[in-house]
Parts: sequence; C-alpha cells; structure tokens
Amino acid sequence: MKQSDRKAAFDKLKSHYYAHRGLFDDNGGAPENTIPAFKRAVEAGFGVELDVQLTKDKRVVIAHDYSLHRLCGEDKLIKDLLYGELSGYKILNSGEAVPLFSDALEIIGGKVPLIVEIKAEDEYKDVCELTSRILSTYPGLYCVESFSPYVVGWYKKKHPEVICGQLSDDYIYFNYLKSKFKNWALTNMIFNAVNKPDFIAYNYQFKDKKCLGFWKKILKCGTAAWTIKSQEELDAASEMFDVIIFDSFIPKEGKEHGLRTRITRIENMD
Repeated sequence: MKQSDRKAAFDKLKSHYYAHRGLFDDNGGAPENTIPAFKRAVEAGFGVELDVQLTKDKRVVIAHDYSLHRLCGEDKLIKDLLYGELSGYKILNSGEAVPLFSDALEIIGGKVPLIVEIKAEDEYKDVCELTSRILSTYPGLYCVESFSPYVVGWYKKKHPEVICGQLSDDYIYFNYLKSKFKNWALTNMIFNAVNKPDFIAYNYQFKDKKCLGFWKKILKCGTAAWTIKSQEELDAASEMFDVIIFDSFIPKEGKEHGLRTRITRIENMD
C-alpha cells in the first residue's frame, strides 16, 4: 500500500471518538470490555477500542488485564484457563463474562470504527495470526495497535494492508521493566525505525515527550491520545492528536454520532 493510500485509510479513522474498552459503566451492568459496553458505544455512535488476548485453548477473547484479579477477584491468568473455564467467572458482579472477540464483532458489525489492541506479554505470533484470521472477514473499518513492537512488526510484514499503530508510554517514569535499557527503548519507540507504524498511540499524560514529536515528523504518521478523561483534556488533545480514545465521561460534541470536534468545526465553516 502506498504512503498516500495508508494516510487516506488512517484519515477515515479520524471521524470518531473512541470509547476505551467500550462505553462502560462498571457500576451499571456494562463493565469494561463486555458486550453491553460495546452495545452502548455503538448506540451512542462512538468508535470502540478493545483489547484481545488468548486463552489456554487459543480462543481470542477480549480483556485488558492478563490476570482476573482486578475484575473477578481471582489470582488466575487468562492464558492458563480454557475458554470454558474463563466464561464461568463474572466481571465485577455484573453477570457478564469475558467475551469472545468474534461475538463482539457481531455486535459492532461495522456500524462504527474499531481499534483493536493486541495484548502480547510473551509469545505474540499465535495471537496475531488468530486475531488477523478473525478480522479477515470483518466488514467494518478497523485498525490494530500494540505496545509490543514485535506485534507491530508482524502486522507490517504479514498484513501491510492493515493500518497498524505503535502504542507507548513513559516506561522510564513508571519503571515498568527491570531493564533500564528496555524502559528507554520502549519509551522512545526505537523499533519505529524498522516497523514504521502508521500511527503512534501515546499516553496523553506524557504528550510533551520529544520522541512523540520526533517520530511524527520523521514517519509523517498519525497520532492517537489515550486515555482522555475529561472534556477539558479532550478539547486540548484535539488540537494535537488525530484520534481520541476516552473513558470516564461523555464527550459533549459527537455525543449522538461520535463525530470529532475538528470535523464539526470544518463543516460549520463551509
């Protein structure tokens, strides 16, 4: 795909705000990354951001955490459970279980754009292959992203037709990894030199990191901000980032159909 074609494909994704893990309400029967949360986002006209990973029997499921501790109160890893076992655990006492990726795609059904974050703490090839196989028949607009540069590299090589983004954060500030070099390398996204992602999704808290501006200029790529927590942050982020991923509030503009503030302003000028 030519650079101009990739930019045009990414531009289509800029038309919506994206509900982080669905338009969830952890106290109202629609917890994060569940079917009710995705239904709410679609009904409100917002794009959907969600996370995928694998169970022990290689089923692609939607969950952010590798462990069930935070949402289900169980010290068990999703990768150690068969899907049949996993589906027996309920999220935040809601009656909702960790859903299959395929079931969520049926609900979303191409009605709104989709951002798929691929979780790959260790092995990445299986989750990439199985996720891409499911998405190969999906009729809607979507892109993929990952914190793992190996996932981004895999997609850029195996499926160059798919818009793919590099997620990142300030690993140095949070000291995520034991290795100082790895923290530095991932914070500054040095793999971008090889992978050349179509966009960079960065923690909005660290929007002023020099590496973000550097790669945006060098790669001429798009940008996404995560996770916007208020209207004030959204207003500021819209001037700097192409794509907005939000939770914890309902954006004022785009509440009914999800259109970006910037798009609305342009239309009003015509």
